[in-house]
Amino acid sequence: MTSPVQRLFDTCKEVFAAGGPDIVPPAEDVERVKAALDDMKPEDVGLKPDTPYCHIMAADRLPIVARLDLHECDKFSIVIFCLPASSVIPLHNHPGMTVFSKLLFGTMHIKSYDWMVDGSSGTSAVLGNPQIQPSGARLAKVKVNSEFTAPCETSILYPANGGNMHCFTAVTACAVLDVLGPPYCKPEGRHCAYYRDLPFTSFSADEASSSSMPEEEREGYAWLQEVPEDFRVVRFPHEGPTIRKDN
Repeated sequence: MTSPVQRLFDTCKEVFAAGGPDIVPPAEDVERVKAALDDMKPEDVGLKPDTPYCHIMAADRLPIVARLDLHECDKFSIVIFCLPASSVIPLHNHPGMTVFSKLLFGTMHIKSYDWMVDGSSGTSAVLGNPQIQPSGARLAKVKVNSEFTAPCETSILYPANGGNMHCFTAVTACAVLDVLGPPYCKPEGRHCAYYRDLPFTSFSADEASSSSMPEEEREGYAWLQEVPEDFRVVRFPHEGPTIRKDN
């Protein structure tokens, strides 16, 4: 009998076979990967809520995120992140990638953004051109800003929409299983960039446009400014069910 993690690998191998940067799989293939992930349970990947991976602390008593790699090739990767309570995976991007995230257990707050582009969503009349500020900040629209508790459906983000930049904050100890197609690759220009989000009203140049927007709507936008990478993650070998990769 095929294990759930083997089924996920086999599905990804087929779906991403002809993939590449900025290539979104057909809708029916996206649904196939989502369906495989929706059915995944912690025990399917050898985890449980009290796993030590979700309780790692540094010498300064700050929580450390653990990373378990199940598979990585030039087409896709499958990875698990285990987050102690109150730990954070900072706001970061997924250039040219389609990403599936399945919360295996626990409660997590997710905040995600998409870049604003000229004329997107018919907001150009209010926002003007979403130019890059002298500080390097770029305008983005909030896609998700909510807490999720397992079990819940798999979330999906795409190269240009769906919340391509996101931040994970562990409300409780939790674990998330990610599928990335294609994976990060610096030589190919898919470098993971980190950001801080600044309120929409941060820049005086936008006072005119911000005054014409209702205050409650301003919370739906932010300026994202790239910052140096400052994120601690520790890699551990995955000790759960094995994946046959030569079939």
